[in-house]
Amino acid sequence: MNLILLGPPGVGKGTQAKLLIDRFGIPQISTGDILRAAVKELTPMGIKAKGFMDSGALVPDEVVIGIVEERLAQPDCQKGFILDGFPRTVPQADALSQVLTGIGKKIDHVVSLSVDKDELLKRLTGRRACSKCGAGYHVDFAPSKVAGICDACGGELFQREDDKEETILNRLAVYEAQTSPLISYYQGAGLLRSVNGLGSVEGIQAEIVAILQGAQ
Repeated sequence: MNLILLGPPGVGKGTQAKLLIDRFGIPQISTGDILRAAVKELTPMGIKAKGFMDSGALVPDEVVIGIVEERLAQPDCQKGFILDGFPRTVPQADALSQVLTGIGKKIDHVVSLSVDKDELLKRLTGRRACSKCGAGYHVDFAPSKVAGICDACGGELFQREDDKEETILNRLAVYEAQTSPLISYYQGAGLLRSVNGLGSVEGIQAEIVAILQGAQ
C-alpha cells in the first residue's frame, strides 16, 4: 500500500502516520528526514544536496526527487510506504508519478486531512518547549502543572520562533499557494479522500484505516 498524506502544518499528519506505521508495518517517508540521511550517508544525491545546503541555497526539485527515488528503492519500502510532506507541488507530483512508473509502483491512496485556520493557529501557537530538557507541552491540550515551568526538570518553558503566529500564518500561506493545488490534482486522478482533522486521534485513525481497507 503506497500512501500520500496531505494537509497543512499542525493538522496531525505526523501523529496519524506513526499509527499507520504500527498498523501496516510500512515506513513513513519524510523529505526532511531522508534529505538529512542522504547527506549523512553520502549517497550520490545526498552529495549533490549537500552542495546546495552548504551554500544556503534551496535544494532543487530534481535533487529532492532523486533522494525520494533512492529511498523508495530500499527494501523496507517493498510492501509500501507513507509519503509525508511530499510532494509539495504539482510539478513534484508529476515527477513522483514518473519515478513510481519507472520502478513499477503507483500511489494507491491520497488522504487529505483538513482543519480550519483558527484551529491550526491554536494548535501551533500553543506549543511550548522546555529550555533545559526539551520536553514539549501545549498551553491548552497538555499544559504543565505550573504555568511556564517544566514538570520534569523545572526549566523555563518557551515558544519556538517557528510556533509564533506571524511565522505560522506565513507557513499556512505557503501551503495554500503551493500545496493545496495537489488536492485538485489527486481528486482528478480519483485518488483523493478527505478526512476532517478535528476529533480524537483514535477516531481520525479509524476513519483513515476504513478508507485504506476499502470500507468506505
